[in-house]
Amino acid sequence: MNRFARFPYCVALLCVGLGGWLSLQTAAHGADDLSRMTPAERGYYWLTTKPYLPADFDDEIFESLWKVWPAPLREQARSATPADRRKMAFARYGLIERPGSSGSGPALGYTSDGQGGWCMNCLACHSGKVAGQPTLGVPNSHYALETLVSEVRQLKLQMGKPLSHMDKGGLGMPLGTSRGTTNAVIFGVALGAMRDADLNVRQDFKVPKFIHNDADAPPFWNVRRKSLLYADGFAAKSHRLLLQFVMLPRNTGETLRGWEEEYRDILAWIESLEAPRYPFEIQRELAATGRTVFEKQCSRCHGTYGEQASYPNQIVPLEEVQTDPLRLQSLTVERREQMRDSWFGDYGKKPYVVDPQGYVAQPLNGIWASAPYFHNGSVPTLWHVLHPDERPVVWRRTEEGYDLEKVGLEVKVSDQVPAEAKSAAEQREYFNTRRPGKSAAGHTFPNSLTEDEKRAVLEYLKTL
Repeated sequence: MNRFARFPYCVALLCVGLGGWLSLQTAAHGADDLSRMTPAERGYYWLTTKPYLPADFDDEIFESLWKVWPAPLREQARSATPADRRKMAFARYGLIERPGSSGSGPALGYTSDGQGGWCMNCLACHSGKVAGQPTLGVPNSHYALETLVSEVRQLKLQMGKPLSHMDKGGLGMPLGTSRGTTNAVIFGVALGAMRDADLNVRQDFKVPKFIHNDADAPPFWNVRRKSLLYADGFAAKSHRLLLQFVMLPRNTGETLRGWEEEYRDILAWIESLEAPRYPFEIQRELAATGRTVFEKQCSRCHGTYGEQASYPNQIVPLEEVQTDPLRLQSLTVERREQMRDSWFGDYGKKPYVVDPQGYVAQPLNGIWASAPYFHNGSVPTLWHVLHPDERPVVWRRTEEGYDLEKVGLEVKVSDQVPAEAKSAAEQREYFNTRRPGKSAAGHTFPNSLTEDEKRAVLEYLKTL
């Protein structure tokens, strides 16, 4: 049952920390106020107003996408008002209105190019909804990137409009095989293969071998606690790494390096975000018991919380954690060395782990809000994390629901993808843990806990 609507919006989720809130306010004032902004405020301004990439599509395309939808949905859209069609499109593709939006123009996660074009930015994957409420910095578990791009491409071809880099890229590699996940690691591999150590475009680049795998975007608010980034923790934290996904050939090495200070500000904004507080009732005595169990059983890898908080940035060997290995295998030692020895790693000065052999145990601040779980987003709730043998084989999330009992996504589970889900878009609505890279196995450490201890730990995790 979704009881989220009983709580005021501001109390529930958009309390993302003072830095994030001030950024929302000051970004509206424009470039004239840049000198008076903090680095974090400037970072939000750059991220939400400056197009670092070319447009994926324009207003005309977006407003006409309903014309390529499946027949029942298309007929519903045909008789709807433009405002209701926009809501239908946002629901179909997992998009979110910008704060203060009048109901027109780009969604949160896209920036206007000034000519009606929608240019993607980091927030497309790194800001989403929890129980229907927009939340800055949370993984966008609603985002249906592959469906959006494929339908944009279909409509452009019908209208005789030129294809964008995303339209073409989606023909050569999967963009995400289920709602809420993307093939982001391989996007970076493909773009990086075209660059030399100074980020200049190479004329002699070779297409590397791709091991495609879906990733679940981590919450931004935990970046401040980390010294190592990514699921395998191989890269030392740096604002430079944020530039990986804007390395289209049109952006020269000089251009990319020239954006360094702006991306330093963007990292400052990311690190200003605070995890949202759990807005529902917490059984404090049970949570206190859970804290004792957690600190005894879990803190070695996931750290401690509260006034004496600590976080070890610990890489747990794959043979120990036993979660899906495909993400770890998708980056070669050679590729990690190339990044370390390039401008990204300050030409070898940054401490990289080029053969990590496992995954980083992530910080758990705001863990109640950042479902689904594991690096591939395969586990829908914290209850399922704590009950490895009960994890669903196939699940589909509801759009607005939040599971208060299990703490995480409200999902419908099954043993297989239903036969009526015939199209690729329909199949992507289901998370199928039998597919390569999408296993929900591993992290069986909770099996050493009693059922009462699991209940207590689950309650404690709400407090982080």
